Amino acid sequence: MTHIADSHDVIQVRGARENNLRDVSLDIPKRRLTVFTGVSGSGKSSLVFGTIAAESQRMINETYSAFLQSFMGSPARPDVDALHNLSAAIVVDQERMGANARSTLGTATDAYTLLRIVFSRLGTPSAGSALAYSFNASGMCPGCEGLGKVSTLDLDQLVDRSKSINEGAITVPNFSVDGWYVRGFAESGLFDPDKPIKEFSAAELDDFLYKPSTKIKVNGINTTYEGLVVKVQRMYLTKERESVQPHIRAFIDRAATFAACPDCGGTRLRPAVLESRVDGRNIAECSAMQVSDLAAFLARITAPQVGPVVATLRQTLDSLVEIGLGYLSLDRESATLSGGEAQRVKMVRHLGSSLTDITYVFDEPTVGLHPHDIQRMNGLLLRLRDKGNTVLVVEHKPETIAIADHVVDVGPGAGPAGGRIQFEGTVPGLRASSSLTGRYLGHRVTVKDAVRPATGNIPIRGAATHNLQDVDVDIPTGVLTVVTGVAGSGKSSLIYGSLPKRDGVIVVDQSAIRGSRRSNPATYTGLLDAVRTAFARANGVKAALFSANSEGACPNCKGIGLVYVDLAMMAGVASVCEECEGKRFTARVLEYKLRGRDISEVLAMPVSDALAFFTEKAARTILERLSAVGLGYITLGQPLNTLSGGERQRLKLAVHMGGGVATYLLDEPTSGLHLADVDQLLALLDRLVDTGNTVVVIEHHLAVMAHADWIIDLGPGAGHDGGRVVFTGTPAELVAESDTLTAEHLRAYVS
Repeated sequence: MTHIADSHDVIQVRGARENNLRDVSLDIPKRRLTVFTGVSGSGKSSLVFGTIAAESQRMINETYSAFLQSFMGSPARPDVDALHNLSAAIVVDQERMGANARSTLGTATDAYTLLRIVFSRLGTPSAGSALAYSFNASGMCPGCEGLGKVSTLDLDQLVDRSKSINEGAITVPNFSVDGWYVRGFAESGLFDPDKPIKEFSAAELDDFLYKPSTKIKVNGINTTYEGLVVKVQRMYLTKERESVQPHIRAFIDRAATFAACPDCGGTRLRPAVLESRVDGRNIAECSAMQVSDLAAFLARITAPQVGPVVATLRQTLDSLVEIGLGYLSLDRESATLSGGEAQRVKMVRHLGSSLTDITYVFDEPTVGLHPHDIQRMNGLLLRLRDKGNTVLVVEHKPETIAIADHVVDVGPGAGPAGGRIQFEGTVPGLRASSSLTGRYLGHRVTVKDAVRPATGNIPIRGAATHNLQDVDVDIPTGVLTVVTGVAGSGKSSLIYGSLPKRDGVIVVDQSAIRGSRRSNPATYTGLLDAVRTAFARANGVKAALFSANSEGACPNCKGIGLVYVDLAMMAGVASVCEECEGKRFTARVLEYKLRGRDISEVLAMPVSDALAFFTEKAARTILERLSAVGLGYITLGQPLNTLSGGERQRLKLAVHMGGGVATYLLDEPTSGLHLADVDQLLALLDRLVDTGNTVVVIEHHLAVMAHADWIIDLGPGAGHDGGRVVFTGTPAELVAESDTLTAEHLRAYVS
């Protein structure tokens, strides 16, 4: 293995063994752009995030007082012999920004804070200090409490009026007749719980549905009562949509209608704030402008008392434009940004930083980017490097691999078959190497000679969500359709705004899977039921023994395998349970074997090994689907919160694959996939279509576009320059006839 000069110009990694890394040693040049490549699960993230970034952050945390560390949660020391010449690491990842309905692009980037200062100094008539212009402080509209929207509930979705409360009149999820919530209504004394709701008097109905939170006595005990509508709004409608369970989400979709608050028109602000103007605009109008337009508006403000503030604000807005987010507005809710958009918003914070000699760590920064936008992202990565920083990028896209100063290829396979360095050196060297990545760098998917004919179509008419300009388009059924266009052109608005509520549509996205640290692929897919049954039959005992959430769980760690210790002033620490040694089960349960393996050994198997091990049909069916979606390397017992967005999407796809004929809606299924794995994904999508399903994919990957039966291209640009369908037809027609940005890049790709 070649090592670069042993000096302070390299980060030295010696003997890294985190997760599946096999005693890896290498030198990474500092103040250069290094791209880490390799198949999903090969160990790239374990090396970059789990070893280098984790140790840098751990060492920085140790410089703080014990009191401060107690709030920060210090990561455990990674399994590595030595790391030399580390600099402070900043991780810029794709975690979605907080699901708080009060967080917007403006509050997340501090741009709205600066705008409030401008208005507090120049606004006429003045509404007061900068805080008076905040929808999270004294500026909030009293009608909607600064949320900008109000909800109305369809009472027939909450109540069966023909029944009494004791007969189950309340039909809201989690409100069972013998449950705490319903008992509160039944024992309130405000109405007869055995009388059908339709016989309630007007006053009783008002108390039942709308009574505000009130202290009452029930059986001599003081308690709080609130009407059903008030309770449902508080429990379910003030939370961000993504943070509630799927069955609650389905209930909200049925029962609730959201509309802009009539008092503030959705602006979130009180009247006095909306009356205050600068150059003819109020602060809500400025926040609703596309960022690129707001930058132009601010260029006209020359008042000396806001000079420095406007200069800083324009710098932030210009960075957003440069990074390809000029189509967003400051009032856009943070939770509605995609993972790729969230990552680029975080990047804006670092571009303006005057720090140098930092190690920046990026996780697939091209996710969500059209080939046209990838060129801009490449420019930003190079700019960070040229300021004197070390830039480490985990990436699969050949366009970004091409700009690297240094490449580290990890592999050769995934999981236990990975964790070794396959290549270190330059991009031309990688191309000439025999590694899988090197062989695939020049690989091209060709446009099909004959596409599949559509069996019908799903019409979308008058779509106008976000920037869509009254779009009419037909989605063909029975084929593979790719929806594409530059970031911000309106792809997600078109598809997610029109399709998910229709019958037979299955949404397979990258959002987090609800579940605690106990959930894993075996529990989520239902595989554990088949595994437990097999163990129970083989040993003549009951299946409940083989669940870490039930009888067989280690009593010390309650079946988690780790013990969490809260050290008061110090950071809480998770350590492997001493009693079960992390195996999660009691010693008695581990005595029962299936073909020579105990339950903890089976849960530690990767999917590919489990396929060779299981003969039981029920288990094999699920394992074959997991393998088909490219998850052969994940272990059956791996906690779900350790999976990437792309892995979560493929896991959901595996769960849905066994259902009947449906329309599958996928959002960038290639994210996190190596070039070689994209071929496997295309074969899987073909299989779905060939068995009668309709597959609609929002995707930028040129290989997927080339392989499609039908393409819907949105644009021509982003924001108000987008929102129109600029092409529909086959990939061959797009390449031959169109002049869109997508056509330009696909033409270059297939030629």
